[in-house]
Amino acid sequence: MEKTIIVTGGAGFIGSNFVYYMLDKYPDYKIICVDCLTYAGNLSTLKEALKNPNFRFEKLNICDHDGIKTLFEETRPDIVINFAAESHVDRSIEGPEIFVDTNIKGTQTLMEVCRELNVPRYHQVSTDEVYGDLPLDRPDLFFTETTPIHASSPYSASKASADLLVLAYCRTYKFPATISRCSNNYGPFHFPEKLIPLMIINALADKPLPVYGDGLNVRDWLYVEDHCKAIDLIIHNGKIGEVYNVGGHNEMANIDIVKLILKKLDKPESLITFVEDRKGHDRRYAIDPTKIHEELGWLPDTKFADGIEKTIDWYLSHKEWWQEIISGEYQNYYAKMYGGK
Repeated sequence: MEKTIIVTGGAGFIGSNFVYYMLDKYPDYKIICVDCLTYAGNLSTLKEALKNPNFRFEKLNICDHDGIKTLFEETRPDIVINFAAESHVDRSIEGPEIFVDTNIKGTQTLMEVCRELNVPRYHQVSTDEVYGDLPLDRPDLFFTETTPIHASSPYSASKASADLLVLAYCRTYKFPATISRCSNNYGPFHFPEKLIPLMIINALADKPLPVYGDGLNVRDWLYVEDHCKAIDLIIHNGKIGEVYNVGGHNEMANIDIVKLILKKLDKPESLITFVEDRKGHDRRYAIDPTKIHEELGWLPDTKFADGIEKTIDWYLSHKEWWQEIISGEYQNYYAKMYGGK
């Protein structure tokens, strides 16, 4: 059955992977990508998708009510999936205002247009960071959908605010929405400022690998394709008004990931450079995905050992993609964040 799906933030990391996943799985679906192409949105990421007659790209800011409404009136989407977000914690510490604008106001704009035009379905892509963190000495504790929100950074606070808005719309307006909160994703098209691609790229260039604090912060890693599969299940079978946690069952300390990447690339651990810790740095994230497994049958397919191998191979075979990024404005940001630490 043919559907029209609007994917906001589809030129970013997770959004672009979702675009490719949906085009491949549902050849009858029309996929429309909305992205304003900020620093992390890269049109070259969608180069292959643009060749597909069922794919369309629109450069548009999700805070632009009139622009969004015009597009929605023209295309009459069956489902809107909001990946669009400012997402880097360090950037939110340096300049929180844009996170409020995009992550909160942008979400509200999308929902208002959906309400005005009676769009049948909306899905909000969120993060496990809205829960705050867990202590390293309590490996028995996990985030569930009922864990209280306790955001640590301007980024996670903006995402938590957006989640609360979505749930309020569900209750007040009977708005047909769901929310997913995922653990750290990794895989193809991951922007070079994030941990795994940053370490791969620096190691390839024999540059220092900057590791925050003691490197013992733990994250639950989810291969991006597994995340796409979860969202696919939620938008088609999820229960309106519900939150679904999507976790990888792959808890790893940052320092262990860095050492693993160095080993895979046959580079020395002497490249590791410990830098001043991030402000308010969360110690551990860990998701309990029991709900999405029991209700929708989802489990992650990719073990971390396999996923990291595929990810490293992708970066080795797609050097043009990331070299183009790191040669531009990103270099100025990188120097600001790590140069004096």
